[in-house]
Amino acid sequence: MQIEPGKLRSSGFAFGTPVPSPIPAAVSAASGLEAGQPKLESQWRDMEWTEEQKTSLMKTVSSYRPSCHDVTQARVLLLGPVGSGKSSLISSVQSVFNGRVTNRAMVGSSSTSFTKKLQSFNIHGEKGEDPTGLVLCDIMGLGDGEMTGLTLHDILSVIKGHVPEGHKFLPDQPVRSETAGFVKRPSLKDKIHCVAFVVDASKILTYPKGLSTTFRQLRKHISDLDVHQVALLTHVDAICPETAKDVTQVYKSHYIQDMMSKAGALLGMSTSYIVPVKNYSSELDLNVNTDVLLLSAVDHILQYTDLYFQDNTPQPTGPKIE
Repeated sequence: MQIEPGKLRSSGFAFGTPVPSPIPAAVSAASGLEAGQPKLESQWRDMEWTEEQKTSLMKTVSSYRPSCHDVTQARVLLLGPVGSGKSSLISSVQSVFNGRVTNRAMVGSSSTSFTKKLQSFNIHGEKGEDPTGLVLCDIMGLGDGEMTGLTLHDILSVIKGHVPEGHKFLPDQPVRSETAGFVKRPSLKDKIHCVAFVVDASKILTYPKGLSTTFRQLRKHISDLDVHQVALLTHVDAICPETAKDVTQVYKSHYIQDMMSKAGALLGMSTSYIVPVKNYSSELDLNVNTDVLLLSAVDHILQYTDLYFQDNTPQPTGPKIE
């Protein structure tokens, strides 16, 4: 579908100014939960919280290679509102493999997007090993107004593989064939192979009303490109005191289970595509349970990424049979 760049800025792909995050009690009250409600007796998703599970997941991610021989690395685009935790997620995943908390992806703390350009981050194996088969792509946040928000046209241009690495997005200069470095005939390796939407659990109830429509429009256009989509619910520790103290409680939390459903409604997506994560922020040391949750999210992404290659790998052509 051809979309005229000049017509996009008025199509609803800009967001209102973010509202301050509610405290956990406010979240629970607004969602009909009692602050003192006991946690669930069993996990509503099975998860092993062990060092062995962390090691297994690290091996799975480290050894991943796209099933298409023409592509050496899968490119996953993180897409979400300003402040949702996209850059923090990249740094957190890199930290797990580095063995210490690091911040390679620059993280902003204001209501405007720190990331202004397309940046691709290789996820390396342990102790500086060769890059894995996964690249996480960071992009300008879905902005806080018409002059800062990404347009649908530019988002789709990234997914189609037209946008060069390091391209700086400007609201009055949409990506065109004349753009410096524009990839006119992108190959499979240039394209985005999976989109992971990133939303903040503590802002689910206070996001602008039009955001759900925006997400559904985005998802429709991305689906038209045959790109699979998942979602990550960040800052789950901010809405659940028990999970803030012990991340293994994430799948026993009424708060988080309820916010998962609300995130699904916001995105127009089944909760089976959504996973909760806790990013490293103020911590100086890694935590095995936080690592397991992060690695499980990466594994979730890779499962849907590989579906793209199964759907788009050229089939070998044999001799014509008369």
